[in-house]
Amino acid sequence: MSGPARIRSEAVAAWHAFVRRRTAVFFTFFFPVILILIFAVLVGTNPGGGGLFAEPPGYYLPGYLAVVVLFTPLSRVGSTVARHREGNRFEKLATTPLSRAEWLLAHTLVNVLIIGIAALLILGLLTLATDAALALGPANLAVVAAFTALAVALFCGLGAILGSTADSQDGVIAASNGIALPLLFLSETFVTPALLPAWFRPAMNVSPLTYFARGVRQLTFSGGPVAGELAVLAALAVAFFAAGAYAIPETD
Repeated sequence: MSGPARIRSEAVAAWHAFVRRRTAVFFTFFFPVILILIFAVLVGTNPGGGGLFAEPPGYYLPGYLAVVVLFTPLSRVGSTVARHREGNRFEKLATTPLSRAEWLLAHTLVNVLIIGIAALLILGLLTLATDAALALGPANLAVVAAFTALAVALFCGLGAILGSTADSQDGVIAASNGIALPLLFLSETFVTPALLPAWFRPAMNVSPLTYFARGVRQLTFSGGPVAGELAVLAALAVAFFAAGAYAIPETD
């Protein structure tokens, strides 16, 4: 069996494993809906009024996308790796032609599909439920898709690292939340740099999520070149994916 065939086979199995977990399917797609209904519809924004939601609705699209781009790969891949370790699945995997990188790539592709569907749901709901002014031409959407796929690959790699080092599935969830929550609010997503101390603002460039949020915002809302953000995100995605594939144990 060729490499692409092995990856496809594992991806199909991972997809079926996801859709069989109805609770996971429900909350994966229901959570972003609730998020937009609460913050974009009920709370609303107050352009020029100061405070946390002082920007126009379109400004916060990268934040809504960042929620699923960040939390879903970390928790899903991390938990899957931890569960496979507990069940000695990687010891069995080592006896097959499927490599660790191929295994992680297959699960990354499934996450790209899942999060792509969730992202379309977010875009549609934000457009229908608010007066957000967004630039959503075909070219912009294609580049947003590229940003999303790279960010998902990056956080799948990080999830694999967490799943390979944590002592249990509960440990993975705790670690992923401990990493994801600070990143979500300190990466130019919901909190604007102007609301943070001047001495802290350069530190926002350390977060990979900043390059995702900044690039998506420039594409869909504020305008401006995105090649730099895309290049940085691509380099980080390759690095984290490679580290995640290396961290996956060959035996348990």
